[in-house]
Parts: sequence; C-alpha cells; structure tokens
Amino acid sequence: MFDLFSLEFIRNALLASVVMGLLLSYLGVHVVGRGIVFVDLALGQISMLGVAVAAYFEMDPLIVSVTFTLVGAFLMSFIKVSDKRLKLESIIGIIYAVSSAVTVLLISKAAHGDADIQEVLFGSVFTVTNQQLVSMAVVFGLLGIMHFVFRKQFFAITKKFEDRNVDDIGIFNVWNFLFYVSIGLAIVLAVRIGGVIPVFAFLVVPPVAAILMTRSNAGVILIAMVLAVIGSFAGIQFSVAFDFPAGSSVVAMLGVVFVGASLVRLFRRKKED
Repeated sequence: MFDLFSLEFIRNALLASVVMGLLLSYLGVHVVGRGIVFVDLALGQISMLGVAVAAYFEMDPLIVSVTFTLVGAFLMSFIKVSDKRLKLESIIGIIYAVSSAVTVLLISKAAHGDADIQEVLFGSVFTVTNQQLVSMAVVFGLLGIMHFVFRKQFFAITKKFEDRNVDDIGIFNVWNFLFYVSIGLAIVLAVRIGGVIPVFAFLVVPPVAAILMTRSNAGVILIAMVLAVIGSFAGIQFSVAFDFPAGSSVVAMLGVVFVGASLVRLFRRKKED
C-alpha cells in the first residue's frame, strides 16, 4: 500500500492534500464558530468569477482570480449582522448567487472560459507540481504562523460573532480583516489545486466532527487537524486503489470520518445516560 506513495505525482498529491487540510481545518474552526460555513463557496465562486473575467478579457487567470478573491474577502470583513432576524449566511448567499450569475454571463461570451472554470471547480491534485506544492506550503505556513502568534486575538473576534455581540467591533477591525484575507488567500490557492468542493469539505467536516467528539476548544483544533490528515491519506489511497477522482475520494473519506465522529458522540450519550 505504501509503495504507491513512492511515485512522485501520488506523493505530491498527498502532501498537497495534507497541507490544505491542516490549515483549512484550523480556519474551519473559526468558520463553523462564526456560522459562515458557506463563505468558502462564496469566495470560491468569486475566484471563478475572476477566472471568467480573465478569460473574457484574455488576461492571466491566476492573477485575476487571486485579486478578485482577496478583494471579496476584504469586503466581506466589513459585513456585520446585529439584527437577530438576519444571519450572516444570508448575505453570503446573495454574494454567491450574484457572483455565479455574472460568471455564467461572462463564460457564455469567453472562448476558453469553460475549461478554466472546470479547473477551478474540480481541481487537479494529481497534476500538482513541486513548484506549486512549495509555493502553497510557504504561503500556508506563513498564514499558520500568523494565526498561531495572534491566536488570542483571532479567537476573541470569533467569539464575538458566536455571541452575536458585534456592535462594538466598529466599521473596520484589523483582526476580522486579517481573518478574511487569510481565508481568502488560502481558498484561492487551495481551490486551484484541490477544487471548490474538497476545499469546502476541509473547512467544514473536520471541525464539525471534532466538535462532536470533544468540548475542549484546544481539543477541537487538534482533532480537526488530525482528522483532516486522516481524510487526506485515506482519500488519496482510495482514489489510487480504485481509480476514482482524487477530490471526490477525499470528500468521501471525510464523510466517513464525520460518520465515525457521529457514532462516537452517540455512543458517549448512551453511556452517559
């Protein structure tokens, strides 16, 4: 089984999946805590909008998609919902819908838009190059270091959103801004390799599964990251063994991880009763 990972393209795919999983699962703890689980789909769609714009105007799709995603993340950092009748997810949903519509309009007029969008949507983890892997690892490593050094500030602002206590945050909050920029940058880089759906799964499934397994905040972070690594390894192995698409295989294995966490939660409840 482990002999397969001696092949460079499989090894790179595993490393890329693990690197994505580690950072995204940590960021997902904030995403789930804030109740903005669709922020990945919105930012992913904004990234695709950037690709569509690049295809329409025959520009570099990577530069344009990164620019669009970072600008979108920056603007999202200003969104605060204090009205209890509304949820932040509804605003994000509107952004997603409008971005999707404009993307479709541009693709219909672009010569090669479909191919570029397919790459963004599904990714191509088995074709990741050493250069792409190193670049992503460096950027993700720097983002991880920033979040570790300033973890108290990031979790403090997330706690305010959890409690719907956002009135005193102000129009611009540097930690909220840095959170959205970091998640935007992580998503746009990960989506180009892994695809929108696997990135969404890494952001949501490990943190939710970890929450089902422990009440400790530190435990949630650690377990989420461990589960992301397990899902990455199992997904790539499943993909290679049965000749399935890598992204879908990773998502499926993360689904198995979630089921396992749910069973652990159910077993604990019955034991407590």
